[in-house]
Amino acid sequence: MALTKESPFQKALATIEALPSNQQMDLVEVIRRRLAESRRDEIAANIREAKVDYRRGQVKKGTLADLMKDLGS
Repeated sequence: MALTKESPFQKALATIEALPSNQQMDLVEVIRRRLAESRRDEIAANIREAKVDYRRGQVKKGTLADLMKDLGS
């Protein structure tokens, strides 16, 4: 008989499935909020970086056609 090792992800799922449904729903909401906050932090960091690049003159300006031309080359 072969033993299979359960991954941490599988263990987490088993733990979650053992929770009552209302706690599972609460967990889903907590995870959604944390993911949204993480994404907001990432966007804010990108904005800060873009502002620094802009102040240093390291950004290009142009039209959509200019962008498409740059992407094509």
